[in-house]
Amino acid sequence: MLGKDYEKLLFVAVFLLGAFSYLGFAKDHGGHCIWYDECPGSTYNKNFTGKAKQLTDKSAIEKLRGMCPQLVPNDTSQPVMTCCSAKQVHTLDSSMAIPRTILSRCPACLQNFLALFCHSTCDPHQSSFMAVDKADIVNNCLQAVYYGISQDFAYGMFNSCKDVQNPSSGQKALDMLCGREASKCTPQDWLNYMGDKSKNPMAPFTIYFTISPNDTIHLDKLNITLVPMHNEIAPCNSSCSCQDCQSSCKPLPPDVPPQKWSILGFDPVIFIVSCVYCAFVIVFGSVHIWIYFYCPPPDKSWPLNDSTTAAKDDDCDYMRDVAPGCYDRFQVRTEEFFEHKFRIWGHFCARHLVVVPSTCVVICVALAAGLAFFQVTSDPVELWSAPDSQARQEKNYFDNNFSPFYRTEMLIITAKNGSLWWKKDLGEGTGGHLYGPVLRKEILHEVLDLQTSIEDLVAYSEKLHRNVTLEDICFSPLKPDNPNCTIMSVLNYFQNDHAKIDAVIVDSEGFWNDADYTSHFSICAKDPLTVNDLNMQGTNLSCLAEFGGPVMPWVALGGYPGDNYENATALVVTFVVNNFKNETFQEMATTWEAKYLELLHRFQGDNITVNYSAERSIQDELNRESQSDVFTVLISYCVMFLYISIALGNYNSLSRLLVDSKVLLGLSGVVIVLVSVVSSIGFFSYIRIPATLIIIEVVPFLVLAVGVDNIFILVQTFDRYKPKPGETTEEQVAHVVGKVGPSMLLTSLSESLAFFLGALTTMPAVRVFSLYAAMALFIDFLLQMSCFVCLLTIDAKRREVGRFEIACCKKTSVPPQVSNGGYLYYLIKEFYAPFLLNKVVRPIVMFVFVTWICVCAAVMNKVEIGLDQKLSMPEDSYVLRYFYAMEEYLSVGSPVYFVVEGGHNYTTVAGQNQICGGSGCPDNSLLGQVYQATRRSNSSYISYPPSSWLDDYFDWVSPGSGCCRTFKGNSSFCPSSDDRSDCEPCNITHVQQKRPEGEDFVRFLPWFLADNPGISCPKGGHAAYGSAVKLLRNDSLIGATYFMTYHSILRTSNDFIEALRYARELGFNITRTLSEWNATDDALSNGQTASSLSSDSERVTPVVFPYSIFYVFYEQYLTIVNQTVFNLGLSMAAIFGMTFILLGFDLWTAIIIIVVIAMILLSMFGLMFFWSVSLNALSLVNLVMTVGIAVEFCSHVTRAFAISGFPTRLSRAYHAITHMGSSVLSGITLTKLVGIFVLAFSKSQLFRVFYFRMYFGIVLFGACHGLIFLPVLLSYCGPFVNYARLNRHLRNSPSENAPIASDRRSESQSALVGHVDDGEANRS
Repeated sequence: MLGKDYEKLLFVAVFLLGAFSYLGFAKDHGGHCIWYDECPGSTYNKNFTGKAKQLTDKSAIEKLRGMCPQLVPNDTSQPVMTCCSAKQVHTLDSSMAIPRTILSRCPACLQNFLALFCHSTCDPHQSSFMAVDKADIVNNCLQAVYYGISQDFAYGMFNSCKDVQNPSSGQKALDMLCGREASKCTPQDWLNYMGDKSKNPMAPFTIYFTISPNDTIHLDKLNITLVPMHNEIAPCNSSCSCQDCQSSCKPLPPDVPPQKWSILGFDPVIFIVSCVYCAFVIVFGSVHIWIYFYCPPPDKSWPLNDSTTAAKDDDCDYMRDVAPGCYDRFQVRTEEFFEHKFRIWGHFCARHLVVVPSTCVVICVALAAGLAFFQVTSDPVELWSAPDSQARQEKNYFDNNFSPFYRTEMLIITAKNGSLWWKKDLGEGTGGHLYGPVLRKEILHEVLDLQTSIEDLVAYSEKLHRNVTLEDICFSPLKPDNPNCTIMSVLNYFQNDHAKIDAVIVDSEGFWNDADYTSHFSICAKDPLTVNDLNMQGTNLSCLAEFGGPVMPWVALGGYPGDNYENATALVVTFVVNNFKNETFQEMATTWEAKYLELLHRFQGDNITVNYSAERSIQDELNRESQSDVFTVLISYCVMFLYISIALGNYNSLSRLLVDSKVLLGLSGVVIVLVSVVSSIGFFSYIRIPATLIIIEVVPFLVLAVGVDNIFILVQTFDRYKPKPGETTEEQVAHVVGKVGPSMLLTSLSESLAFFLGALTTMPAVRVFSLYAAMALFIDFLLQMSCFVCLLTIDAKRREVGRFEIACCKKTSVPPQVSNGGYLYYLIKEFYAPFLLNKVVRPIVMFVFVTWICVCAAVMNKVEIGLDQKLSMPEDSYVLRYFYAMEEYLSVGSPVYFVVEGGHNYTTVAGQNQICGGSGCPDNSLLGQVYQATRRSNSSYISYPPSSWLDDYFDWVSPGSGCCRTFKGNSSFCPSSDDRSDCEPCNITHVQQKRPEGEDFVRFLPWFLADNPGISCPKGGHAAYGSAVKLLRNDSLIGATYFMTYHSILRTSNDFIEALRYARELGFNITRTLSEWNATDDALSNGQTASSLSSDSERVTPVVFPYSIFYVFYEQYLTIVNQTVFNLGLSMAAIFGMTFILLGFDLWTAIIIIVVIAMILLSMFGLMFFWSVSLNALSLVNLVMTVGIAVEFCSHVTRAFAISGFPTRLSRAYHAITHMGSSVLSGITLTKLVGIFVLAFSKSQLFRVFYFRMYFGIVLFGACHGLIFLPVLLSYCGPFVNYARLNRHLRNSPSENAPIASDRRSESQSALVGHVDDGEANRS
């Protein structure tokens, strides 16, 4: 990033200005010389009061003509009269090499700047605008000068130069030339600083500048009147680019906030939801009011309890004669088909208690053997970015053409005493400045000690059997010439030397301190490229770091207001480490980082607080977090296992407690769940699809939820079954399997298919989760329908003979009691269901749930997108403290590279204009557009002008820079740092607009990239651009290149997302502009007009894209909404299709299930909004899982309603919630709740936010909708009664298992139930 040498520029300025003298206090209005020739052995000029002399040296005349054409007659026959000798002209020309390099970006500025020196040095009428006090003449040499300048020229020169940029540092030239920030500089400040020897030791003598708006200037001290020097000003907008001249910039269009869609001034989502809610309230309320007043309940009501009665026989007689339609008969046949097949399968499993389990074990062992190939993806790039995603491809392109982005080891250091402190100005001044707490000398010394101890670390790699030091892995931009590591630290302003921090420069009388570390810091903060701080005379103190490059103040300092670097409250020390992807280097880097972290873990500062991080820190903390939460997760699962083992039993008496318990059966069911997960992992390990930590954490939860639900339904249905006389255990099991098997098939296949289709997503984490979950659910269903049925049969036979479960060799003589279905079943049947379906409660339930769903729908689009990286860290993590320090103190964001893919033609002026940012470059070039983005950094998130190897190459190769040189005789490259005399300027033959083209452009470019910057040529590109240009074919072809700048500080996920979005748009616009230019050039070369251009260019146009290290992680959030809609929509479509088919093409039932699942999803979005859970890949996985678990809460109850033999919706809803509700409540609901509450005590913020909160919401909302809202909804608008099914049940002989019995329901229970649906039977 090396560029201009401002010290050299200042030296030239003061040297030339210091040469202005006047040989007395008399004045000649005609003007004469005040000097001629140089004083021997000094930079002063000889006193001379005569007329101007003729300049005869032809070489000097040509050089003067090039710099000062206004002083050389156009007619070569006329004499050139000057007040400077040939020697002075040559000195002027050589001294102008660096100013040309700096200011040639803006020719108008350079022209005005040269005019100031040309007139003062060689103007034949010097005495008219300059004067000297006789007392300032010592040994016939001038030591002080009074200089009058017209206001128009002073302000014109200042305005033409004030915006000139330094491409390699991103700063302005006046940041150093003015002695203060360029934004606060004025023309008088600029001139005063250059002429004030007390403030600017680079001035060889004092220069008193006077700016006057008048035609004359009267100097009272000398009693002299001067005519201000004036030269015609070249306005910068005539020749300078927008980057270097604001007046040439087109006005920025006003920031127009994106138009937000609104309806009547309201948020459209809220407006639409409010309208829907109002319509529901009006319609639903009106219907109930009408029924209440105009439809009194009939004398008869359909009872709700199948243990009493469903209806009088004569109440159903009229239905016996209703001929069922074809659709009804098809549904019943479908149901009978599945029941029959499952009954056969259940009977087969119950009879083969060895063969079936053994077969399952063999198959599962074979699948589990795939664990030998088990792999876990821990690379976050692989986890969150698809291989074919744009960000991933761009990252690969950048890594392959340049090098992977560096590993960063960073310290953010603050002072324990955080107050600002006052320091008196140096020299004779009486003022002072406030400095930041970290700029106290003792703080700098302590930080340097820490930094040095880190540099000296030696780690030992057990794997490589070798020591590893920082030098082995660090980035050294000037290597092998300079092996020092890149350390971005303000200590590098002092070359990491304690003595240089302590250095003090005292005035000649030993009374005042003229310079110390604070003055040097101020110089370096203003111009990090300063090669020699002349304030620190005799110390040779440079601002360049030991590694040979500059340390930008916004990178090494933090917590300062605006650009007041002196008020910094934090020091940022960054060790830049290479990130080569080979295994050996990665081992070396991680080994050294471990030693680095070990040192910092132990460090206790006396005056400082250190927040730190290494490249490996996040992964280390994630691993530590996972290990610390293993105990929490195990407790959670143990609690769930314990609950399952206890709750699965059917306890009727203490005497049969050990017989009726089902601890082993429950644990066997849990083992089956775990085996299905292991088998799924083994299967995908065979086909080399690596797992992720998400799978290990989430899939067992999902499969356990579904598996436990099925286990409870199967076991409790068997417990409630009343066997017929003489019916064997195998037949009983077969009957139960036939009854609940289709329901389990419906839910399991729906969930598996939904997850398999969810694997179509492009998000790797979601895709892998969907695959593993789908396979695990499918295997779990197969094992439950085979192995668990066998275990259920064995357990039933054990209980039948009265054997204890644990000590099976012992029996009890107490006969079994008739099962009442369990206490939970009794409570739901006798209390909960009648209360829920009461005519008063049902409308309330509808209003409450619809209100909640509308609220959730209204805020769904306001859920925050992204993932706060702080959530991924444990609360006691040092990385978490580091993240907070970053937010508080860092002043600049991540570097961003605008990459130009290979194929661009840099050898022509047209191709150069498409990229460059200096003089002659259009505003819509690559660098021009990026610079325009920096002008509105609040919305573009790009804070600094980009560095430009191309513009610096133009300056480096220009003939007057003295940088591009060859050895005489062999024409090989002569480095600018080589001071031998046998070097000569490069012979550049192909030049247009002062730029090399054609072969010359390619020929000298490798030299530029290999040239180290130094005093003689700060434009050497080795340090700044050594890796920015990809040279091909033995350096004969230019491939990919990049131009780097910085994002502004990014604090929130939204900042990162918007920064990526804007950079992508900018890259697209640049690519489109290049394409349009190439199309225009091709058309014009073929004789076409602009109107005839096609959209496609015949010339290959390279793509320009932005790249930053975080893009690959945040790209997912650009499409996360679409991905969420796609995944959830596909999963719900799969569930709808499977439900529709397996229920005999029952469209209405499938719609009801999907509606309730959608309501559960809306509730989850509401929870995410109100409980601060953002939408990202983790929450999307949980949302996809929500769909699967929601099926368990909805499908069992809905299918029980659909196949019920009761004639009214109300009675069928009662039957469904009674028979299935208790199993769903005791199974999936209570099982998961007891386990989820344990997760609330996790130390991991990630667990508490994305697992506890979302899991709790999944179970809570699933249970509420499945056990409260769904029965009520079915009682209102469930599917119509199936006459074929009703007639089948009516033909069955009454029994306690039949849905219609012969008993009567009590009048009190009938009165409790509403009668909204009582007229349905008549309508049916």
